[in-house]
Amino acid sequence: MIETAYAKINLALHVRRRREDGYHALETLFAFVDAGDALSVQPAPQDQLRMLGEFGNQLTDPFGNIVMQALSALPRPQGWAVTLEKNLPVAAGLGGGSADAGALFRLYDREYGLPDDWHERAAKLGADVPACVRSVTAAGRGTGTELAEVDSDLAGMPVLLVNPRVPLSTGPVFKGWDGVDLGPLPEGPVSSISRNGRNDLEASAIALCPAVARVLAALAETQPWLARMSGSGATCFALYEDAAQRDAAAAALATAQPGWWQLAGALR
Repeated sequence: MIETAYAKINLALHVRRRREDGYHALETLFAFVDAGDALSVQPAPQDQLRMLGEFGNQLTDPFGNIVMQALSALPRPQGWAVTLEKNLPVAAGLGGGSADAGALFRLYDREYGLPDDWHERAAKLGADVPACVRSVTAAGRGTGTELAEVDSDLAGMPVLLVNPRVPLSTGPVFKGWDGVDLGPLPEGPVSSISRNGRNDLEASAIALCPAVARVLAALAETQPWLARMSGSGATCFALYEDAAQRDAAAAALATAQPGWWQLAGALR
């Protein structure tokens, strides 16, 4: 069985407060790109994981990998040999590991059907994992695990992901948040929430990784419908009115910044 681990982006990410448990209360709008990592599974005497792809060598601890943790969270009558083609950069704000775990949950659902408590099992693996299991546009609250799926008027919109190839850990970015609550997610359709929303972690991410500001500036020059950092960075995304405009932007950026990673796709 084969499944795509769809790249996650945050069309908006509002940080409301720091909770007593150390986590942050969020309001975010999750969306997913129709491309990402690739997982394949086949029966095996015991669970095992093999990693391929451009970024596969950056995951040096296969037993600590979230895919192996997801395997442990989903009991089966036989083992699974999982091959993970890691096409998304690591520590990039795209929910790469969470997307991989989400894809594994979908593979399990295809074979056995998900247990009734799948959401709780997914949330224990990471705050983004429940959203990544469904991989559809959804508003997330709490730590991001309280989900309300929404119909998106942006489905199919061309998107370009760009990363300066600088890993950026989530913890330090959240730690650098200035603590100022700038208000909740806007109301309205997904397009309105996206245009009128924000990413409250951009300033902190840029302080730690100035290249984020350069990526955002470069995307702004391509005249996108919207450009913003995703999650805690360092990946940024741009939405375009049509695929030709996206592809022209991708070509221009590849020429100007050949060292940057990019992925072109469309919103699911």
